[in-house]
Amino acid sequence: MFVVGEKYSRSKDIHDKFGGNRQSGIAPCASHPYIFLFTGESGESYGYEDGWHDGQDIFLYTGEGQIGDMEFKAGNKAIRDHVKNGKQLLLFYALGKKKPVKYVGEFECSSTVWGNGPDKKGDNRRTIQFNLHPVASEITYHVEEDTSLSEKNITELRSNALKSVFPPETADWHQSKLIRRKRSNIIKEYVLKRANGLCELTNTKAPFFKNNGEPYLEVHHINRLSDGGLDHPSNCAAISPNSHREIHFGINGKELDQKLSTLVAQKELMLDKDLLVD
Repeated sequence: MFVVGEKYSRSKDIHDKFGGNRQSGIAPCASHPYIFLFTGESGESYGYEDGWHDGQDIFLYTGEGQIGDMEFKAGNKAIRDHVKNGKQLLLFYALGKKKPVKYVGEFECSSTVWGNGPDKKGDNRRTIQFNLHPVASEITYHVEEDTSLSEKNITELRSNALKSVFPPETADWHQSKLIRRKRSNIIKEYVLKRANGLCELTNTKAPFFKNNGEPYLEVHHINRLSDGGLDHPSNCAAISPNSHREIHFGINGKELDQKLSTLVAQKELMLDKDLLVD
């Protein structure tokens, strides 16, 4: 849809096609799964100190609100809750008034930090800073080999996984990577427990057991991270290695992903019903 590094007309290429506020730096779309973010040098006078940290791994994005303390409402709330709501964060750099915007890429919010800066009147106020990760950057899924999922309760694992999609407040941006890895592992544990040793696509047994006695299955993003897939329990499935490879390399990969999406949605719905009964 958008190519990293390419320039676009904000009005014609973005808002005319997808909607969203044409003036705001944070523009959620009501009828599309996108939240458009705009950054640039003009925001510095309002305490917006956006930019890359740690090379190209974390982009610090300042929330909206020109006067007084920033709050988690409107656009700021939309960014914080984007994974829960299934919305993709698409970041653009404004090149200047009446000039095009350059597409930076798609991001995922891993945590938030409270900062300080001047508002439009020059008064000091609290600012919200979002720690954003490029979604195409690799997430290393790793559950410790001595972890025994058989001893863990699926209700508790599911609760932890759903809570983990909300970016927590942190003392500084340095904790962002650790939070992202921790969240991914929490989701992986739950998805493997949900599968209960059976491939969630074929309903067949895992091909072998690991050294710790747990059945071996691989966690798969139904919608790939690089294609806008979010790191959320409803977008992840535990499947056999063969199913995993067939989805990625087979001629029926898209159809299998669609089937898997339906099966996972049915499982999650059943779990919701079970929790209501309990």
